[in-house]
Formats: sequence, C-alpha cells, structure tokens
Amino acid sequence: MGFSDHALDRPLIAIVNSWNNICPGHYNLRELAEYVRVGISRAGGTALEFGTIGGCDGIAQGHIGMRYILPSRDIIANSIEIMMEAHQLDGMVLLGSCDKIVPGMLMAAARLDLPAIFLNGGPMLSGFMDQHNPWGGTKVDSSINAEAVGLLKKGLITEEYFLELENTSCPTCGSCSNFTTANTMCCIAEALGMALPGTAMIPAIDAARRRVAEEAGMAVMELMKRGITARKIITKKSIENAIRVSSAIGGSTNVALHLPAIAYEAEIGFDLEWFDQVSSSTPFIAGVIPAAQWDVTDLHKAGGIQAVMKEISSLLHLNVLTVNGRTLRENLKKAKVKERRVIHSFKSPISKTGGLAVLKGNLAPRGSVAKPAAIPEDVRYFSGPAQVFEGEPMALKALRTGKIRKGSVVVIRYEGPKGGPGMPEMFWFMKILNGLGLAHKVALITDGRFSGSNNGCFVGHISPEAAEGGPIAILEDGDRITIDIPNRKLSVHLTASQIKRRTTLWKPPKPKITKGYLALYAKIASSADQGAVIKVRDER
Repeated sequence: MGFSDHALDRPLIAIVNSWNNICPGHYNLRELAEYVRVGISRAGGTALEFGTIGGCDGIAQGHIGMRYILPSRDIIANSIEIMMEAHQLDGMVLLGSCDKIVPGMLMAAARLDLPAIFLNGGPMLSGFMDQHNPWGGTKVDSSINAEAVGLLKKGLITEEYFLELENTSCPTCGSCSNFTTANTMCCIAEALGMALPGTAMIPAIDAARRRVAEEAGMAVMELMKRGITARKIITKKSIENAIRVSSAIGGSTNVALHLPAIAYEAEIGFDLEWFDQVSSSTPFIAGVIPAAQWDVTDLHKAGGIQAVMKEISSLLHLNVLTVNGRTLRENLKKAKVKERRVIHSFKSPISKTGGLAVLKGNLAPRGSVAKPAAIPEDVRYFSGPAQVFEGEPMALKALRTGKIRKGSVVVIRYEGPKGGPGMPEMFWFMKILNGLGLAHKVALITDGRFSGSNNGCFVGHISPEAAEGGPIAILEDGDRITIDIPNRKLSVHLTASQIKRRTTLWKPPKPKITKGYLALYAKIASSADQGAVIKVRDER
C-alpha cells in the first residue's frame, strides 16, 4: 500500500468513518476525513481509515427499516471493536452525525478505552415555511414533510405548497436542523467532553467544520502522548453533566436509551431514577425546534453548548477532563451567551424543570420517558379512555381513516426492543396527529420510542414492555389512563387484583420476525429502562 517504514514507526490512528451517500448527515464525512488525516500527520501520527454502517432515521421511517435503526447501534460498536482490536491500532477519531451512529461510536470508545475523539459532520441549514408553520417562525426541518401530510389532509395547504416543502425542507447536507436524536447526541458528545469544545453545532457547510476536523486529528495525538483514554473522560460525573445539558436544551427522549448504553460500556452504574433526579433539577433554558422557532444553527450562533454549560455551570462537575486535555472549568472561561432569545438565563429559564421526565406507576413499574419541552402545558396532565393498537401500522390506519377519538389515549404496544423488534419510533403517528390539529386532544403512550422532532402529548419507553408481559400488554379499549407529567405518574385506573387477573390470562404473541439480525436482537436485547443494550457481563 506504499507505507514507508517511517510512517509505520509512528502511532497508527484510526479514522472511523461512517460516510455514505444515503444519509444526508454523513455526506460530508469523506471530505472531513481528509482534514482529520492532515491533523494526525501534522502531529506525528499515521492515519488509517475504515468504515462503519450508518443508517438515516428519516429515510427509515414508516416501514420495516425503522426496526433496524436502534439495533444498528450495537453493530456499529461491535464493528469498531473488531477493527481496532484485530489490527491493534493506537487511537481513533470517530466521524459520525446521526441518531444511532453517534452513541454506537461513543459506546465503542468507552468499551475499548483508547485515546479517542468524536467529530460530527454538523447540522444542515433549515428549510423555509411561511404558512401554518407549527414552530411559530419561518424555519422548518426535514420532519415538516410528515406534519404537512396532516395540513394537506385538512386543506390548510395546497398540494403545490406541499411539494415545494418536500423539495426545500432539507436544503443542504448535514444532520436535521432540529433537536432530533442526531443533534442531541452530538451535543451530548461535547457535554461528555468527547468532542472538542464549541464544535457540536457548527453547520455542515461552514468552513469552520473543516478547520475543527484538522484540529481533531491533532488533538487525538495529544491525548495519546498524555495517556488520556476514553474512560478518563467518560465518567459518572461527565455523564451527569451530559444529562443536565440534555435537559437544559430539551433534547431527544432517546438520550434515555443511549446514555445508559454508554455508561454500561464504561462500566458505570446508571438507572432511570438518577436520570430523572438530575433532569428534574435542571432548568430548561434553550428551546430549539420542536420546542421553539429556533434551529440548531441559531443555538450555535448564540454560543452553542459551551454557552449552555456556562449558564448552568453551578449544577455541573467542572473538574472533569475533556478531549482537548483541559478541564471543563478551563474550557468555560471563554464561553459567552450571545443571544438571550435562544439561550435563556439560569435565573429566567423557559421552565424550571428539565426537558425530559421519567414517569412511573402501575402502567410503567420500571419507568417511561416523556419530553415536557415538546408537550404543551395544557396537556401535561391528560386523562382519557384507551384506544389500543397492536403496533404502529394499525394505529396509523385508524388515524388516516378518522377513527381516533378526541380525548382518547392511544396505546401502541408490542413495539419495544423485543416486541418491535428493534423499538421503532412512533414518528409518523405523532406528526400526522399534529398536522391534523389533534396534538392537544389526543395522547399517545407506547413501549416504542419517538423522534426528537416529535411534539404533542406522548410517553414512550414503557418498561416492562408488552412482549415481556408488562402492564401495557393487558390494557383494553376503554380503560382510563392518566398521564401526570408534573407528578411523574403514568397509571391505568385498574385495581391491583384486576391487573393480576388479566396478567394471568395474558399469553405472549408469536414473534413478528423469525430470521436475521432482528430475530437475534429480540432475544438478547435488554429492556428500554436499561438502554436496550446487549449485555455481556454477568451482573449478579
């Protein structure tokens, strides 16, 4: 391959690249890899590149492909482990941008405990919408196409306008311009200290994105020289910081799946009670689509994640180490909030409690997850009769044929890690519901999950899931269900004896998929409250 003895005498640093031209968020990673290569070489290393898979949640919506997205996270982590261990490389720069790729790469970093740094490709710019904009401004992200289905069905927009949105809502490469899981996890990487300060939300097309790619290549060499490995950065304290940042920005509910998985790989204890305690004691200070009219580029211009962390610094562990070799305290000295309409002050937050909440009760004994930042205040307490569906396709059919009743709590079950299998997002149902103007009048609960772009009254990650015989499995049409987000409760109005009687009559359904990776994942995945991770350690 033409390597000189001199090149092979230097540290061998992997560029782990999830580039493909399927996923818009990863389209620019091939170019960024070249800048990383320059940085590694300049700092005295030799770069060796290999690829991983990287799926797009947006393209995978509404069909069987969505069931593969969460399980791909573990495949990504495993593939990185295999390549790094098989070839005994010395360190790595991880290039990714989208939903499950970012946590998969961070899981691998924690597992391998080598010098490692994460670099994302950056978010795309927003599209434009000046009619019936659900966020209240003129900016929209790629998920507006799903919302627009409901608007079109109601006659609020024309088919011509709908097609225009379809062609312009995703105007550049990059991860979607809102707080989907992609951008949330890129922000989490920075909050953990695994990405260079101030880099998470630099737009994909910005020249600064190339400059920080070169800087990342140089930074990983410095980590190696100083013996700083991933587990010296990913600690209990840095994970707590990440939870607080996610809460402060109203990040995706999928954080409650991915942070436990990263913690598991780092051999750090994690439970949803701790997650809720940290989240509920953190103010929500930075609203971005779907919680406000601003996009993540606005957040970057306002000071980015460093400014958010500076604002909530009294709640953070400031002596944790980051990938530039400095402590968080040192990094935040230069941070400054530049736009108060986007990043509110600690003393005058958007709300006093964080953007995520864990709900428990007789319907979710081990917990469930909601996103108050994306739930209108008037429906944060919602009580109504259940409309029960055995999977998202049946619920979507009922919605499209006008059979979803106002005031009801829609139950979509058998969509958890085992039952889905793969725990798909209930993205389309919530988007069309919102487009139809029903987001304030209908609630949704599920053992599946949601996109960070969803809004309305929704609760996901119900554990135990239906496939494990959790209480959600024994619900019937008409059962009264109460969602009480302020008091962190999710309950069905049944007595303990009624629940027990129904449970004894319950029988698990036949598996939906009996071949391939999804069949294997359904057998070995842990429950949502444990991050849906594939566990390998005996924790008895």
